Amino acid sequence: MYVAVKGGERAIENAHAWLAEERRGDPAVAELGTDQIEQQLALAVNRVMAEGSLHDPALAALAIKQSRGDLIEAIFLIRAYRTTLPRLGASIPVDTAKMDCIRRVSATFKDAPGGQILGPTFDYTHRLLDFALMANGDAPEAPRKAAEPAHVPHITGFLGRDGLIEQEAPSDTEPRDLTREPLELPADRALRLQSLARGDEGFILGLAYSTQRGYARNHAFVGELRIGTCAVEMDIPQLGFAIEIGEVELTECETVNQFKGSKTEPPQFTRGYGLTFGQTERKAISMALVDRALRWKELGEDYVGAPAQDEEFVLSHADNIQATGFLEHIKLPHYVDFQSELELVRRMREAAE
Repeated sequence: MYVAVKGGERAIENAHAWLAEERRGDPAVAELGTDQIEQQLALAVNRVMAEGSLHDPALAALAIKQSRGDLIEAIFLIRAYRTTLPRLGASIPVDTAKMDCIRRVSATFKDAPGGQILGPTFDYTHRLLDFALMANGDAPEAPRKAAEPAHVPHITGFLGRDGLIEQEAPSDTEPRDLTREPLELPADRALRLQSLARGDEGFILGLAYSTQRGYARNHAFVGELRIGTCAVEMDIPQLGFAIEIGEVELTECETVNQFKGSKTEPPQFTRGYGLTFGQTERKAISMALVDRALRWKELGEDYVGAPAQDEEFVLSHADNIQATGFLEHIKLPHYVDFQSELELVRRMREAAE
């Protein structure tokens, strides 16, 4: 739209050149490589992959560098690139019970089979600036067990054996793909979970926090939070069986929530669920809390008017790319619109006088 302004095309070219210069920063400082971003800013890379719906750490690192660290802009770049990729097939659902866990904790069972695996986490740090990091010293080596933990059972399975938690009913319906079809309301749980997985972490976090403060009557425990790698498999028609094509790092969270029962269901615990790319545990926990809040209707609970219970409100505003596009378009030229508003205000003032 700026092209219509006098000198607009040249101004845009100059703005791009200035942006490239600002992106590079002081030439006296060594340029940041995408491999450094991928390895040392892994949590930012993970967020870009999760909300960009594309698991490719190298491309996510490139997007972060290109966007000068603006993660929403990086997510936009990744989604735009994703649309150019050919779709060769679909993988079969990953089996998170076979996850090779590097972190696995539960707030419900202290002595869970398989043990609590703290893993790499900020949870137990003092949140004090470590000025030693400015010295660019050697990387510390973490002590490791001789045998790394592998497959551990889902903790909610122990509640399920006693009938104390709802059982997930299998579905034969192929879930709709939110990356290829527009969101339609009302949405089933599979579509809601897709939307939450792609949703802005800050927005989902705020909604999750609201449920903990009483805006949804949603008291939850983290039944299990696990982070690790899962194999990705595809069915090959020519072979007649599935083969492993790679692996992805995932974060999975299952919350255990109170449920007083209904006319058809006995008192038991219910579930909230979150699954995201990479180590993105804050997002996965938030996703599980909001998922549970959105299930009020299917569980026969009362609607208390909480924002996290409003499907249309949550799903229509969770996507940061849509939100950014709508918000930032108002900084583009709106000369004609404003002139009409200006004339209207002038006529109203004249009439009032």
